[in-house]
Amino acid sequence: MTKITNIIFCGINGRMGQAVEELISEKENFRIVAGVDVNTTRRGDYPVYKNISDVKEKADVIVDFSFHAAIGSYLEYAKAQRLPIVVSTTGHTPEETALMHEYSKFIPVFFSRNMSLGINLLIELAKKAAVMLGDDFDIEIIEAHHNKKLDAPSGTALMIADAISETLENKPEYVYDRSERRQERPKNEIGIHAVRAGGIVGEHSVLFGAKNESVTISHSAYSRSVFALGALRAAEFMVGMPAGMYSMSDLIGEMN
Repeated sequence: MTKITNIIFCGINGRMGQAVEELISEKENFRIVAGVDVNTTRRGDYPVYKNISDVKEKADVIVDFSFHAAIGSYLEYAKAQRLPIVVSTTGHTPEETALMHEYSKFIPVFFSRNMSLGINLLIELAKKAAVMLGDDFDIEIIEAHHNKKLDAPSGTALMIADAISETLENKPEYVYDRSERRQERPKNEIGIHAVRAGGIVGEHSVLFGAKNESVTISHSAYSRSVFALGALRAAEFMVGMPAGMYSMSDLIGEMN
């Protein structure tokens, strides 16, 4: 008998909610039992609530693809109901990120700024490249997204920069705009650049540039279904896990 993972989905009427619904329609082991959204329009055979505190349906896990500022109420509900939560939203403030870590003392919290398995492979490759190439190579990160995306640079670009930074002996400075700088590029720097145009789903490149050669590692998402698949795998992974902070590294490690 197929085990079904029952999900409360926050942000159900957004783009990612639609992508997850479409993917679930092709699978037998996932079910949305309730949605949460400021737009309470119903598309499926489940209720949609404006506030998560109104949800009465029983679930195994919460998946959040809504707006970062709502994370406090979702964490509080997850704690009250003793549910794991998969946080897939970007743009969190340092205070909101700290709140996730605080609640992870009581419930399992999965947090990733990008749910794509491919992006997380890019991150692992970029970390290895940074170590191997060393100080002779400058590092630049370029990301491109659709013109409706609110935050810039993307959470994924920052996630890539943070991962690379962890491998470097000296903590680099992140530079987002050089328009007012009249100086040579210092070594202790990672440039991060954002492009917003049309309907680009998501593109990220890491450029390592030296005097006589350059290396580029890149990833392109052609459909939001790559993020939907990652979120569902994370939701399934989190059911039954003990309290703590989890990431895509934990999920990928479990898959190996």
